[in-house]
This record gives sequence, structure tokens and C-alpha cells, in this order.
Amino acid sequence: MGQLVVRTVGPRKDNMRALASLLALGLVALPTAALAHTGHGDTAGFVHGFMHPIGGLDHVLAMVAVGVFAFVLGGRALWLVPLSFVGMMAVGFLLGTNGVTLPYAELAIALSSVVIGGVAAMGRRMPVIAAMALVGGFAAFHGWAHGAEMPADAGALTYTLGFVAATALLHAAGIAASMGVAAMTGRYGRTIAQVAGGLFALGGVGVLAGWL
Repeated sequence: MGQLVVRTVGPRKDNMRALASLLALGLVALPTAALAHTGHGDTAGFVHGFMHPIGGLDHVLAMVAVGVFAFVLGGRALWLVPLSFVGMMAVGFLLGTNGVTLPYAELAIALSSVVIGGVAAMGRRMPVIAAMALVGGFAAFHGWAHGAEMPADAGALTYTLGFVAATALLHAAGIAASMGVAAMTGRYGRTIAQVAGGLFALGGVGVLAGWL
């Protein structure tokens, strides 16, 4: 249980390691895409992949909420939870590109920010493996949508690199914002992160209701 105790100021080393890992995961896609580049199709594939998560409010809410949730849990969850989302998203992508149907995918994607943000707002301790399973389950639906909606002329590799980079950067944004607030507010940082989780959950409700 000790590994899940949240420290808003003390564990700077763990916080920075998690943030650096996610930033590296996102930014490494840029030179990797350049190495894979063979023409306009690959460039377009990366751009399409990168813009797909960013272009959907339901994706953005869920992915930033994952970063906030990871911060609220703290410890190893700070980097394992976002990485589990990215990993399971890749699995979902493979399902989508191979014609596998996931029922209620759009509903699950919209619900993901409600559930993840809501759990973050509650602020209760959770085993890391349970948190990973929670976000990973929703991530599979996000990845499936990326795969099912991949343009026919997009290269699968560069398209994948694009949405992985965008997702990692959105996770990092959630963690970085939480860390910044914690640095300014000290012991109130976790509480503010919980409030943010609640706002992401409300945003998900807005998407479900068609208000956003």
C-alpha cells in the first residue's frame, strides 16, 4: 500500500521520471517517423494518426484524465498506468485494422473519461495492477477506433506512431499540469487533482449527453 501513497511535493524523482518517460515515448515518434518516411503517404499517415486523438474531445478528455489519475495514485502508478493505456491501445488498434468488431465502442470511449475521471476524483487507493486494468480496458476501445477509422492511404506504421505520440503527450500533459499545481499549492495539490478528475468526468457526461 505504501507505493500508492500520494506525495504532492516529496517524490519529485518519481514524478520527473514518469513525465520524462511519457515525453520520450511521444517525442521519439518524430525521428522514428522520419526514419520510416518513404513519401507523402507516410507523412500523411503520421499526421492523421497524431490528429485522430487530438481531434476528438472524447479522446482528449480520457487521455488527459489518465495522467491526472496516475498523479492521484502516485508511486509506480505514475508511469505504469499511462504506459498500460498506450500498450492496450495498440492491441485495440490491431483489432480495428483486422476487422474485429467491439460492441458499444463509442459508448465505452465516451464513458472512459467519466469512469477514469470519477475514480481520480474519489482519490481512493487502488492496487497498481487494478488501475492498469481499468485504463487498459478503455484504451482498447480507443485503439480500436483509431484502427477502424485509419485512412486507406495511411501507412500503418506511421499512423500508429502518430496516435501513440499524441496519446503519450496528452498523458504527460495531465501529469505535468498536476505536478505544476502541486508545486504551487503544496499539500493541496492532490485535492486539486481530484477536483480536476471530477471535471473530466463531467466533461465525459457532457459528451454522452451531446452537450459538448
